[in-house]
Amino acid sequence: MNRPTGLSARLRALAADDDGSILPLILGYTLLAIAVVLTCVCATDLYIAQKRLDSLADAAALAGSDGFVLQVEGEDVRAELTDAGVREQADAVVSAISDGAELIAAGTPDGVSARVTVATTWHPPVLSPFVPDGVPLEATGTSRTALR
Repeated sequence: MNRPTGLSARLRALAADDDGSILPLILGYTLLAIAVVLTCVCATDLYIAQKRLDSLADAAALAGSDGFVLQVEGEDVRAELTDAGVREQADAVVSAISDGAELIAAGTPDGVSARVTVATTWHPPVLSPFVPDGVPLEATGTSRTALR
């Protein structure tokens, strides 16, 4: 069964009218891809910034646990932390390592643990209208001191 030549000519004419209709789709998908890439870059940078802050809090808490005072009572020797000793040691680490982070709190809740809290504000690495600017980040690290 052969189709009439008039119908095939009309179909060819309709197909020829579709020239350039793919361009809006390409532009739309390109914009979507750029938005996804920018959002992924910002999300990755936010994750890395939080992990750096966690590491800084852990390092400051570890240094703070070295701010102990030895207490000798008879034959018993124990290391006791003070809030001032923890803060002094933690402040030294935060000021030496940090790139914009600040020491929020440093102390000892029980005399053998050092607890340090640091905070900073994250800003996206690239200008992106899809990600908020100025996200506050906070991390707390705890370290214990012990004599054997």
